[in-house]
Parts: sequence; C-alpha cells; structure tokens
Amino acid sequence: MQETSVCRICDGVVTEFIDFGKQPLSDRFASPSDSSPEPFFRLAVGSCSSCTMVQLLEEMPRESMFHEDYPYHSSGSSWMREHFTATAQRFIDTELTGPDPFIVELGCNDGVMLSTIARAGIRHLGVEPSGGVADVAATHGVRVRKDFFEESTAAGILTDDGQADVIFAANTLCHIPYMASVLRGVATLLAPNGVFVFEDPYFGDIVRKTSFDQIYDEHFYFFTARSVQEMAARYGLELVDVERLPVHGGEVRYTLARAGARQPTAAVAELLAEEEATRLTERETLEGFARTVLKIRDDLVALLRELKAAGKTVAGYGATAKSATVLNFCGIDSELISYVSDTTPAKQGRVTPGSHIPVVPPSVFADGYPDYAVLFAWNHKEEILAKEEAFQRSGGRWIGYVPEVHVI
Repeated sequence: MQETSVCRICDGVVTEFIDFGKQPLSDRFASPSDSSPEPFFRLAVGSCSSCTMVQLLEEMPRESMFHEDYPYHSSGSSWMREHFTATAQRFIDTELTGPDPFIVELGCNDGVMLSTIARAGIRHLGVEPSGGVADVAATHGVRVRKDFFEESTAAGILTDDGQADVIFAANTLCHIPYMASVLRGVATLLAPNGVFVFEDPYFGDIVRKTSFDQIYDEHFYFFTARSVQEMAARYGLELVDVERLPVHGGEVRYTLARAGARQPTAAVAELLAEEEATRLTERETLEGFARTVLKIRDDLVALLRELKAAGKTVAGYGATAKSATVLNFCGIDSELISYVSDTTPAKQGRVTPGSHIPVVPPSVFADGYPDYAVLFAWNHKEEILAKEEAFQRSGGRWIGYVPEVHVI
C-alpha cells in the first residue's frame, strides 16, 4: 500500500503500510435482534515521513465510540487495579506533595486510579465523556466532569480549580485525533513545574510482538519516544522521562513537562537510541510487519478450519475491543468460533461487532468446556490461565496468535 494522507500532528506526508479492510466500531456489541445498519470504516495505518507518528488514515466520530453505554471498565482486571493503585500512590509520594496539590485525569473511566487519590483527600478531577463509567467513578468518591478534554475544557478547569500539578491519562491519549487542542489544553492547565504523564500501547512492542490487534478504531495514534518528543515540542512541552510497562501487551509511560523545567532522564536518550537502531518506523520495518500480519491471518484461519473439519469445538475467550480487528480482518464468524466468553455483563447476550458471534457469560464456557479457546484477551494471559485451570485439566487447549499462531 502506498496511499498517502496528511499527518494530524505536523502536516507531513503519511504513507500507508497496512490495510485491515472494513472494520466495525470495536465496542459496539449489538443485540442479536438489532437490525439497524452497522457502521464500518477502513482501518488503514500509515507513518509520517516527517515526525514519524504512526496513525490511522480514517477517523471515526468520537461520540460514536465514547458514549453513555461504553462497556469497558478499567477495574475489570485485578492486575490493572493493582497497576493503577500503584500509579496513584507514586503520584502521592512524588508529585502531589505541596500544600494543596491538584491532579486531573483525562479519561478516568470508572475511577480505578483516582479513587485512591480521593481516599487520600487530595484535590482531583476526572474528565470522562462516557457517562456510564463516569457515574461508576462518582460512586467511588471521585469528582468527575462528563466531557471530552480539549483546550476549552482546560480553560474551564483552570478557572474553577487552578493549575494542575499532575495531568494523567492511561490508554486515552492515543484515542484522540484532535491532539492540537488537547496539548494546548495541557499547556494551559499545567503548573509551571507540573507534569503531564500518559501511558499507551508502545508501537515498538506492537512491531516486536506483531500484536496487530492493538490496532482498532479507538487507537488513532501509536506512539514512540521519537514521535512523542516531536509532538510535545510543538506545544512548548518536553519529553523528560519514559518507562516501559508490562500492561496491555507492552506500554510506555511518557512524562512531559514545560520545556526547560526538568532535566530529561537517561531513559529518554536510551529509548530514542533503541528506536533508531531498530529502524522502528522506517519503510522496510513497517512493510515487514505487514507481511507477518498477513501470515498470522492465514495461519489462524487455516487452523480454525482444520479443527472444524476434525469435529472439534472452538470458542473465544475475552470479547475485547481488539478482537474486532482479528475477527473481521480474518473473516471469522460463528461457523469457526461458536461463541465468545466474557465477564462483562454489558456484553453478555449480545454479539461481537461485525462478525456477530454470540457473547456469553463464563458460566456457559464452564458448562461443557470447548476443545479449544482462542485467547483474545492475551494481554491478561497469566491471570486468565490461573483462573481457568479447570479448562486445561478437562483437556482444553488455548489458541494464541501473538507473536504467531500457536496452541498453548
């Protein structure tokens, strides 16, 4: 693919390197009786030849993705609850130490991080456009503003609450195409020595693991240290620290400060050097990634067809947003995967986006285990395998597809 577009960060030339075809809204789990038209878009990815930002070529309206019934809850995983509790405590110990500190979280979801801040009695505000999860956060004592964060939002918060010592976002910033307004808002709201900390899937890990299912409608940008550094500089901000995180299949926590306010750590230079040495966003690397993705698609479909021909039963495990990319890109439907087991009540009794595979509660999975289960929630593999030991004892086998198709 050589289609080009204009970079949403720097107006440079973006060249496409992979096309996943028509894809649905990844979190639109419709009722089986819903006959309304299902929205699709072309899920194609390109990289900017100037600032190196990897990004989608088509944007879905934000209101169609993040709305009152948004089904994802950050606190659904015990591993993620522990991660965000530790993150909150780290802010309390290092950044929120002044006489009246203030922290703002963009996309606070169900308040899993800010609830620890609230219990510590620290001034805070969660900005969350999805009303349902925002209401859940409020029940945990979190102060929430139901809104999308942008420059005008930041100005209103500044008037009401003053400058923020910490602005935080987890698995949120990569969702936002209109980055200029967001970063102008950060520059407006941030205290002189404050920090903007965000963590998102790291493109280096996506390439290394061929975890192509991290690419779906909600993930518009795929960050690297180089692209974040380039992006930050345009708004008077500077990348001053990076930290590799094991969550969600591999993330990086980026710390930005006002230019010149803090000395960048050695970790920044080290990650930049690693990206340059591996030629992370160069054409040859990106085209190699695309070829490997195509092989995974072909291998997964071939395995599922072979199992069906042998009379084996196959289910899916975890109706994740990223499973939409796998199912629709591979053309997998209920003929190859009978159902997908998921713990989220809002998804149960519905069907997967685009592929329309029934989503069932874990009780169905346990009531006569299938022969095989495709592990869509592979980023929680250790947690799931420990919880589902009975499946393996019954003779069940897990199917993985990251970094290649394999039977566990």
